[in-house]
Amino acid sequence: MSVAGESRSTGMRHGINRRTLVGVAVFLLAVFVVIPLLIAASGRTDFYYTLTSVALLSIASAGVWLMFYIGRINIGQGAFALIGAYVSAILVTKAGMSFWLSLPIAGVFAAGVAVLIGLPILRLKGVYFAMISLVLTQVVTLAALALPITNGAKGITSIPLPGEVSILGLTLIPDFATMENSRLAFYYTACVLMVLTFAAMYRLVNSRLGHICRSMQQNEELASSIGINIAYIRVIVFAISSFLGGIGGAMFGAIAQSVYPSSFQVADSINFMLNCFLGGLGYVFGPMLGTLVLYFGWDLLFESGKYQLLIYASLLIFLMLVLPNGLLSIRLDRLRRTHR
Repeated sequence: MSVAGESRSTGMRHGINRRTLVGVAVFLLAVFVVIPLLIAASGRTDFYYTLTSVALLSIASAGVWLMFYIGRINIGQGAFALIGAYVSAILVTKAGMSFWLSLPIAGVFAAGVAVLIGLPILRLKGVYFAMISLVLTQVVTLAALALPITNGAKGITSIPLPGEVSILGLTLIPDFATMENSRLAFYYTACVLMVLTFAAMYRLVNSRLGHICRSMQQNEELASSIGINIAYIRVIVFAISSFLGGIGGAMFGAIAQSVYPSSFQVADSINFMLNCFLGGLGYVFGPMLGTLVLYFGWDLLFESGKYQLLIYASLLIFLMLVLPNGLLSIRLDRLRRTHR
């Protein structure tokens, strides 16, 4: 390559980096400043709950996307979201633990369950693993109905709002119960968790572990032949995926201040997968965009009444046929053609 050509290539890389940084800055400004100002001006505080739900659902969907990254179709994320919700609720209501401490414990517990389950079932591939994972949500639901600690069908109610977190007298997180608008507090919390999740996902995908996962997605046998312990990597990725599901479920329980066996169902697990498909399996931020579009798309079709599900399903099929690489492929493909 000539010096001029190398200079152009380097400049393009720096340009892309600058665009990425500007895009991230605009996104953060919109999420943490512009959107709250617009909601305050309109008086529609109910939008805080809607957008909080989108942020938390995108976190759980990110875990499903990560499983796709190693070539596994995970339709059981609802099970780990339900586990996380119950673990946090039990620790807060029965052990008197702070919600902020129960949140990571819920994620770790869900990850631990995933390790135990994953050791035997991750040997399966394709539709076989998908079918087994699909059953997990129903199994956890039945367990929640049967176990005394989960209070059966009555669920766990009257969960206290997250309390204050302070260090050396300095308040880091205020008590949500004393706030005038706890919805805003939950919105900011969910958005912070979402940003941290996708930043970690982006870092993971571009790390050595991410390259290993990509090689496993393409050919597990070949990856194993060069010394990669694919069984170990599969379990680690499944644990990370389930950790994200547990975190999302625990946050939902705190917002609703209640958890029931029906809080997360098989339909939710399928929606987590659809979020990834629609946003784009080849893009780290695909689950975020897919969740936003599907969530608002379903609400916008509410006026269609009994035809809501039919129109919704037809539009999904059409989009997946027209855009098999997801919605994010539109912008990125256009950028590639521009640079050519």
